[in-house]
Amino acid sequence: MNAVMTADAFPAPTSLGVSHVDGVRKEPLQRVQELRRLPGPDGAMLWDGIEFILAKIDRNLPRFTHAFPAPSSINGRYATIPNNEWTNGFWTGMLWLAYEVTGEPRYRRAAEFQVGSFMHRARNEINVDHHDLGFLYSLSCVSAHKLCGCSAAQEAALMAARLLRRRYLENAQIIQAWGDLKDPAQRGRMIIDCNMNLPLLYWATRITREPEFAYIADRHLEQAALHLVRPDGSTYHTFYMDAETGTPLYGRTHQGFSDGSCWARGQAWAIYGFPLGHRHRAMPQLLRLSKRLANYFLNRLPEDFVCYWDLHFTSGDEPRDSSAAAIAACGLLELAGRLPPIDPDRPLYEAAAWAIVRSLTGGYRTAYEGEEDGILRRAVYHRPNGVGVDESCIWGDYFYFEALVRMTRSWTPYW
Repeated sequence: MNAVMTADAFPAPTSLGVSHVDGVRKEPLQRVQELRRLPGPDGAMLWDGIEFILAKIDRNLPRFTHAFPAPSSINGRYATIPNNEWTNGFWTGMLWLAYEVTGEPRYRRAAEFQVGSFMHRARNEINVDHHDLGFLYSLSCVSAHKLCGCSAAQEAALMAARLLRRRYLENAQIIQAWGDLKDPAQRGRMIIDCNMNLPLLYWATRITREPEFAYIADRHLEQAALHLVRPDGSTYHTFYMDAETGTPLYGRTHQGFSDGSCWARGQAWAIYGFPLGHRHRAMPQLLRLSKRLANYFLNRLPEDFVCYWDLHFTSGDEPRDSSAAAIAACGLLELAGRLPPIDPDRPLYEAAAWAIVRSLTGGYRTAYEGEEDGILRRAVYHRPNGVGVDESCIWGDYFYFEALVRMTRSWTPYW
């Protein structure tokens, strides 16, 4: 780390100007030109969707106040689990969204109760040997601090940020994704999901005035742009670096169809994660990169704009992934909001997000009545392992809700 840095003068990444990141867009917006003809926003659809989600939350609150939903459903039902999964923050994030939308104290009470669980988890280091601390603590505790000034939530989130900082490999300039930092099978592996965890570090620098948090986030963001993004705008799910020398090694998939394919949820994390990086570090290179990622994704969507689980597939009987579609919709809205009003692609990305949300609302939502706990059907957790395929996934539910909230107001992200 650089001991002479100040919190007001962070160094920007130095290598984001390389040609495959900062160059001319290699893939035009072929798939989304038709979106110029789509009708404008439909307020009734948005509020119907929000009311639907609130009704589901109300039904699930008795089960998921002292416990949490499992990552994916089984036959439409979420099992109850303790606070020990990487996904628990998504449910608490939904409670905070519900509180923002309605002002109803019951949602705040439940969310604040769960903040205590996240404090306990961080203090006792319960299943924190991974990078997903941003998913956990940005949505549960940073949100609580931003919305309510909760000091306990701030303390818990700062503990999580310090745990995440601990995973930084200085020679490789990455945050290792999973596992023991000394495990040869995991050492030096970064994954595309981690871009969504970096806002926790930027927030920690703002709160503590310690520049090291943001420095680590900057360095990881740079390495993700250089090595996880391929020249054609697709992404690797994972990439290995030599932890001792910093030498780039090779890309692999973990949940995608093949090492050379493009896992849809990973691409969605990238579409959202790089513009979030720009929110915290206003570097134009990140937006140019994000455009290429978005174009690759949008040009491979089927007719209803809801992606298959891997972008290798554009038609046929393979499973769709509504959760990846919901993440991408939020990412497209974030990207559009970061672009100048005169940017000719801005309305296309906005229209694409609307097309995805309309399709999710019309064809992928669960029923008002019935036993399903989730919001969106036809999500995929881990296709190669056969886990959570054609089920609800709690992150898909969260991001669908976030997309609706973004479309109804000027919303300040928890990220």
